[in-house]
Amino acid sequence: MPLYEHVFISRQDLSNAQAEGLIEHFSTVLADNGGQVVDQEYWGVKTMAYKINKNRKGHYAFLKTDAPAPAVQEMERLMRLHDDVMRVLTIKVDTHAEGPSIQMQKRDDRDDRRRERR
Repeated sequence: MPLYEHVFISRQDLSNAQAEGLIEHFSTVLADNGGQVVDQEYWGVKTMAYKINKNRKGHYAFLKTDAPAPAVQEMERLMRLHDDVMRVLTIKVDTHAEGPSIQMQKRDDRDDRRRERR
C-alpha cells in the first residue's frame, strides 16, 4: 500500500486531551477503511505564521500512515468537515523516515546533522 504523511492543525482552545483524541479518531477512521497508522506524534501548541479563522496558535499533529488512496481520501474529507480542524496537509512518500520527526528531535541533534552534511 502507498505510504503517506499527514499534518493537521486543530483549534487552539482545545485541551491537549481533546487534540490527542482527534488523532485517535482519525486513526480509527483510517483503520475502518483498510489502512493503518504506522506512527503518530502530537507536536503541541505552536504559533502560526498567520491567522487562520482568527486563531494565532494551533495544536499540531503528525501521522505516518500505510493506507489505500480511498481510505486517505475519506479521512481527509472528514478532517475538512470537522469543526475543530483548521488545516490539513497530506503528502505521499516513498519511505517513512526512522525515528522521531524533525519537530520532535532536540535542537542539539539537528545541529549535529547539519555539520555532517557539509
